[in-house]
Amino acid sequence: MPFRRLLVPALAVALALPLAACEPSKEDLLTKAETVETKAQLREALGQPDDIQKLGPIETWTYRAKNGEVTFLIAGEVVTLKTASGGATQ
Repeated sequence: MPFRRLLVPALAVALALPLAACEPSKEDLLTKAETVETKAQLREALGQPDDIQKLGPIETWTYRAKNGEVTFLIAGEVVTLKTASGGATQ
């Protein structure tokens, strides 16, 4: 029975490690979005954001990274500002 108690947590860790390794860094996200100018280009470059906040024609799209998050300010269809926050820079 002790083997079973150790097996479940070991499997959980083994399955979680590859998922954490797949998450991009803030620098990766900003590099991929370097030439992005429109909302459509941003979605094509980075995929669906983890969070979207809207206030009239203004939106913020936030993407989680392994070392923080990156937020894009969008006015209408135009990406106007890119910011990174949280975590240590690698």
